[in-house]
Amino acid sequence: MPKGYWIAHVTIDDPAAYDAYRAANAAPFAEYGARFLVRGGPQDVVEGKARPRSVVIEFPSIEAARACYASPAYQAAKALRNPVSAADVLIVEGYDADGGR
Repeated sequence: MPKGYWIAHVTIDDPAAYDAYRAANAAPFAEYGARFLVRGGPQDVVEGKARPRSVVIEFPSIEAARACYASPAYQAAKALRNPVSAADVLIVEGYDADGGR
């Protein structure tokens, strides 16, 4: 079964307030088996435009990725993020070499 991923591009307007979002998202991420592959850090935009921060989170399945996002615990965390940042978030299914995706 292919893994699921969140790919997020974020602009943070209030870093101190954004820390409340980070603290609140820890529980739903743990519950749904999330693992950070990219969490900020330097980036080179070589084509197009991007927000200053990129994040890639791996989940054990696309179903887990979707369920985490829809969970009440993550939606409560997201409510803390929304007033202090802007984000583009995608949920994508990973490539399965055996399944051809």
